[in-house]
Amino acid sequence: MIESRRRLADNREIIYFDANGTPGTREATDTRDLPVTTTHSECRYDALLGEWVVIASHRQSRTFLPPADQCPLCPSTPERSTEVPEPEYQVVVFENRFPSLATSVDPDLPAHVSGAPLAALRPGFGRCEVVCFTSDHTLSFAELSHERARLVVDTWAQRTTELSATDGVEQVFCFENHGEEIGVTLSHPHGQIYAYPFVAPRVRKILDQVRAHREAQGGNLFGEVLSSEREAGIRVVTSNQHWTAFVPAAARWPYEVQLFCHRQVPDIPALTDDERDAFVDVYLDVLRRFARRFDTPMPYIASWNQAPTRVGRDDWWLHLQLFSFRRAPGKLKYLAGSESGMNIFINDTTPEGVAEALRSVVVA
Repeated sequence: MIESRRRLADNREIIYFDANGTPGTREATDTRDLPVTTTHSECRYDALLGEWVVIASHRQSRTFLPPADQCPLCPSTPERSTEVPEPEYQVVVFENRFPSLATSVDPDLPAHVSGAPLAALRPGFGRCEVVCFTSDHTLSFAELSHERARLVVDTWAQRTTELSATDGVEQVFCFENHGEEIGVTLSHPHGQIYAYPFVAPRVRKILDQVRAHREAQGGNLFGEVLSSEREAGIRVVTSNQHWTAFVPAAARWPYEVQLFCHRQVPDIPALTDDERDAFVDVYLDVLRRFARRFDTPMPYIASWNQAPTRVGRDDWWLHLQLFSFRRAPGKLKYLAGSESGMNIFINDTTPEGVAEALRSVVVA
């Protein structure tokens, strides 16, 4: 993989990732007249839940569903400059112009929110990046070639390694929001990477469960879940030598699949070449099943669950969670009273039925 680092007109970093052997260099200059982005993010602590909340009011003005001919993620042309100065690209990563977290935030804040001494206050430090999977606006991740998808995996690995080494970063989260129903604001095929200044609540809760299970039972909870699903087979959607994709027995979402590496590794950088190739095979297979399950492609969120950068790494087991709000053609699962108010999910499908439905989808 070849990396080319440049700067955009407002000094944000942009990194091009090209497959080995790609000819040419990335030398195009961003000629736009852009003001430097000002970020006023804060992290406020919810003492009742024991969780951090990011306050980022400046994001209200971010770009929202522009027409295809005004897409800021497409390559630049002589007539129109975009976020990517080059006339074409393979995979590109750049700092978000409207970040929830940033390295340039004001570090000088009071210890707590005004009038709320139990609500600790800290800068919204971190980094938010956009990852464009292809310069072709019309494609989805499910339509990428194996080679391009593998380049994306290698990009995730490189960015995870670099961001994890940043002082103050405790968690690196790679994800993709796909489909307008999910809430995407740009339709170009892309994902994002967040570098958080704290361990994500989901990861912290899972680590607590893993440790409690080890103390009580002596085994690895991740490994036992994976082996039991592989042995039962009834919720397995697809698998190969290195990965298994299955619907969780207690799935929260109408369509949810978890992809587990067969070997315990903490994060994407720890995967071998063979494991990365095998992941691409399974992931593209599952994405194509999602795309063809109903009459229109399924909106989804793809969420990498990686170990924190400094704690719990020996306990963690890398996996990806893929889920959709869609429960039937034209029908969405809304997070209403029970889910939003009490965080108790009520699923409208059965995990076994969803697994069978996805297995029956023809992807060849």
